[in-house]
Amino acid sequence: MFSLQRNLLFAVIPVFLCSSIQADDPLPSWNETSPKHRLIQYVKDSTTEGESFIPVEERIAVFDNDGTLWPENPLPFQLIFAIDEIRRLAPSHPEWKEDKLVQAVLKGDVKTLKESGRKGLGKLLAMTHTGITTVEFETRVQNWLKTAKHPRFDRPYNELGYQPMLELLAYLRANGFQTWIVSGGGVDFMRVWTEEAYGIPRNQIVGSVGKTHFEMRDGTPVLIKDPEIDFVDDKAGKPVAIHRQIGRRPRGAFGNSDGDYEMLQWTTIGHAPSIGLIVHHTDADREYAYDKAPKSSGKLIKGLEDAAKRNWIVVDMKKDWKRVFSAE
Repeated sequence: MFSLQRNLLFAVIPVFLCSSIQADDPLPSWNETSPKHRLIQYVKDSTTEGESFIPVEERIAVFDNDGTLWPENPLPFQLIFAIDEIRRLAPSHPEWKEDKLVQAVLKGDVKTLKESGRKGLGKLLAMTHTGITTVEFETRVQNWLKTAKHPRFDRPYNELGYQPMLELLAYLRANGFQTWIVSGGGVDFMRVWTEEAYGIPRNQIVGSVGKTHFEMRDGTPVLIKDPEIDFVDDKAGKPVAIHRQIGRRPRGAFGNSDGDYEMLQWTTIGHAPSIGLIVHHTDADREYAYDKAPKSSGKLIKGLEDAAKRNWIVVDMKKDWKRVFSAE
């Protein structure tokens, strides 16, 4: 009898220890490398009375989205949504038959799409994002997310959040930080799914904004999305948007490209205690590898060059992340 009890005890101890260790590890999908250790130390320091303590009301962390919280290849997902919408709507728009850009979308002519540049891509966004109410646009995004899947990972786009970053978001919130998205993506597009995907409510989403106008339709007040751009939340626009919409300088900034460079500067330079982090895409096997010459977006040159000088954390995706997605 004693032997049986002893064997059961020794069988249970490893399970208990593993569970305890996992419970004590707020970032289990991160390898035991410098970025993880620095992040944990930062949170401990900022929540413990002392020189590096941050009052709760100042605990604000801002995150880029594309390439920082989810992938941005083969194209930014909002652009993929626009392309899919062109295909869906084309039968109802016979006038589009004469439009070379639309025909490129329908034929899968990637070369023509890339050659169209920002102007062409902006046109696709205008064709699919405007002339409708904000409610109708939200419904279209919701419907797209129910059926669309990433061509490589074969999973819904809103299930492709990077698991290490999801853990970091939860860890920061558990320690009194507000987590905000500050992204070049469209704010109306992101607000639809960010709470479910990241736990970030729609009122904490800062993004690029198109103009809208108010109308009464059949006795109902509506907002109509217009084709003109009101504000582009990228590069130097990010600190401006943070000032306008958050009203405090963040204590943490997390990005992956030179589009986040000014946000990192605004958060960290002359504003201690603070932390800056760059996700460096180095893992072609599990995700993608790029920096200076990305396939779509996410060019990273200045951020890498200045990271050491600014004491920004550079996350080597291949080296520092135990897994990239939750399904691994």
